Amino acid sequence: MDLEELKFPVGQYQYEEPSEEQWLEWVATIEELPKNLNQLIGNLSYDTLEKTYRPEGWNIKQIVHHMADSHMNSFIRFKLVLTEDSPTIKPYLESEWAKTEDASSEDIADSLELLTGLHKRWATLLKSIDPEKRKRTFVHPEYANKRDLNWMCGLYDWHCRHHLAHIQLAIDSDI
Repeated sequence: MDLEELKFPVGQYQYEEPSEEQWLEWVATIEELPKNLNQLIGNLSYDTLEKTYRPEGWNIKQIVHHMADSHMNSFIRFKLVLTEDSPTIKPYLESEWAKTEDASSEDIADSLELLTGLHKRWATLLKSIDPEKRKRTFVHPEYANKRDLNWMCGLYDWHCRHHLAHIQLAIDSDI
């Protein structure tokens, strides 16, 4: 695999307006992330958790901590968009967050536990959003135009699959 394939093993995010069926598939991916993650890493050794999916990439532990950080932010963003009129959401420097003590911890149990509870609440929230409310918008300073909840749900379906693929690549790698 070349570097681009290692960085984006499921491809880069490509948004298309979802059908109801597609929305429900995205929600299912988000809801099932903790179960799929635990199945993938549940019995890994310490040495395997230290493996990376590409040179200078995050190791499996760092990916798990990153998902907890990222998905907490997304859950809060969904709630902001549902309760405020086109809010401007605050970006964060994920590479800097990855350097904080809690995100570089050897123990991933807390992040796994957090993801389990968070994704249960997140799926409950997503299932409750009717199609009209999914068109509610937000402003992200890094993007030129407004985005809506449909776009964000698709992004996090992709994000779940993207990092599960990274972990599988790390497990299978010789790095």
